[in-house]
Amino acid sequence: MRLATIQYNGAEIAGIVTPKGVLPLAALNEAKGSSWKTDMLSLIQAGELPKLTDWYNNKGKAELEALPGLVSAEQVVYAPLYRNPRRIFGIGLNYVDHAGDIGSAAPTGFPGSFFKMADTLIGPGDTIHLPALKEAQRTTAEAELGIILGRDCRDVAEEDWENAIAGYTTILDMTEESILKGNDFVSGNPRYLCIVKNFPTFFSFGPQLVTPDEVPDVLKLEVQSVRNGQIHAKNVVANMTHRPARLVSLHSSIQGWYAGDVLSTGTPRAFPIEDGDMAECRIYGPDGFEMAPLVNPVVDLKKHPQA
Repeated sequence: MRLATIQYNGAEIAGIVTPKGVLPLAALNEAKGSSWKTDMLSLIQAGELPKLTDWYNNKGKAELEALPGLVSAEQVVYAPLYRNPRRIFGIGLNYVDHAGDIGSAAPTGFPGSFFKMADTLIGPGDTIHLPALKEAQRTTAEAELGIILGRDCRDVAEEDWENAIAGYTTILDMTEESILKGNDFVSGNPRYLCIVKNFPTFFSFGPQLVTPDEVPDVLKLEVQSVRNGQIHAKNVVANMTHRPARLVSLHSSIQGWYAGDVLSTGTPRAFPIEDGDMAECRIYGPDGFEMAPLVNPVVDLKKHPQA
């Protein structure tokens, strides 16, 4: 099943994605007499997503397009999946190619990691703002596979990791590399991660949440970093230094997880973005599988201070 949050009648509401559009969960409740939570974060935090997925796979999928209230694909305007995750947790340098971009070795014992603030968050089609700060001279975007945690948990075994998640999404994570690397642009200084990762608009996610049952082998997913329609880099999840099972399990034994936490798993390679660019994350899999792409325009606040 695929879900999304859309802008509709002045609100941001959750719904199920169909080939013809999105059926809001409020419309599903009205038609079926059900009582599903109608915003995405509440749906996840209430633990309702597995039951909704079971309903969808057993009989619901066939019913959806006949129910009233469908928002047609032409009318759909995506929002972020939700606005206020309790935590956004990023993994750095998780592919060897990306580590080489900033002159570092890929971390092997423990993954490189950092937190991002919820107020960095934007959604599909929203504008990425390059900072007005004069020291900010090189911003990069990173296409990543996102994992959304489905329940509060600690000490999750690696073999049980998928039972702890709500699903997957596409992510663009931005970094102000000129501050991270300093003047020589050779190596990154981790003490600056909190600064370079937390400018406004530096985290985009959505447009869709894909439940785990639709992804039979996450290791076969290919993540593509795309600039202005051209693929800058791509790699498969199997080539991560720290794969999703380890990331979910390991961090569950450190800080633990809350339902709705977002785990951004690392990028095949970052790409520089400039005023007027379009940054994009694409994710594909075997047998024609693909996620809806995440695309964001770029505006440089040095050139357009009123943007």
